[in-house]
Amino acid sequence: MEYFITVEPGVRVFVQDLNPTGNRTILFIHGWPLSHKQFEYQFDILPSLGVRCIGMDWRGFGNSDKPFTGYSLDRLSDDIRVVIETLKLQNITLAGHSAGGALAIRYLARHQSFGVSKLVLIDAQSPGSVPQQDANRFIAGTLSDRPQMLAGLTDSFFFKYITEPFSNWFFQIGLQAAGWSTAAVMVTLRDENVRNDLGKINVPTLIINGVHDKVVPFTNAQETNKLIRNSFLVPFQYSGHVPFLDERDNFNQTLMQFIQ
Repeated sequence: MEYFITVEPGVRVFVQDLNPTGNRTILFIHGWPLSHKQFEYQFDILPSLGVRCIGMDWRGFGNSDKPFTGYSLDRLSDDIRVVIETLKLQNITLAGHSAGGALAIRYLARHQSFGVSKLVLIDAQSPGSVPQQDANRFIAGTLSDRPQMLAGLTDSFFFKYITEPFSNWFFQIGLQAAGWSTAAVMVTLRDENVRNDLGKINVPTLIINGVHDKVVPFTNAQETNKLIRNSFLVPFQYSGHVPFLDERDNFNQTLMQFIQ
């Protein structure tokens, strides 16, 4: 099933809801500058294992509306709250990748874990901000030659070899976003961070991070692990920034074991 959910007047976010009668639910929060489509190889498999898979596109990305404003961590996490309330979700697993990991962390801290009983952080942008020099480079690239910037991201996200068609598919996901929202979220990731939120997380937390991640170094995951009570870290030895694609079978198995 597919929905457009109004998160504030004039702004709708797109939601893909697969296997709504599943006995366990995962709400996936994608990374920058992508969409729920990045989790295709989870949506292909997990519903057959009894999981309800929900993917939402942030405002400004994927199939969602693309307003010019509203790209702070607080506002984006508030959008997650509206989706959870509208779909009447309870006792779900919230799984966030990269910047989506930061959003998931902010959601749990800001909304007292409303509706969420478990958290999965996948190469999450935590605990600090994106380094200023890197963020400024991404912003400048977005505003001058966004396709070239996206092509460079594809090269840096993967550890394993991917075919040219697969690379093109991943590239096209990024092109679905608006340029202004792509830049605005990177400004947020440069100027905000979730360090002070980590101590407020009170649900079991699985931290997955690619050992070869060039975007969020593995040391970040180790630090996040220390700052979240009741969390455990699983290194993915053959992954870069996207273990759900680099090691999709291992990722799916690890995720299923955690949500049992």
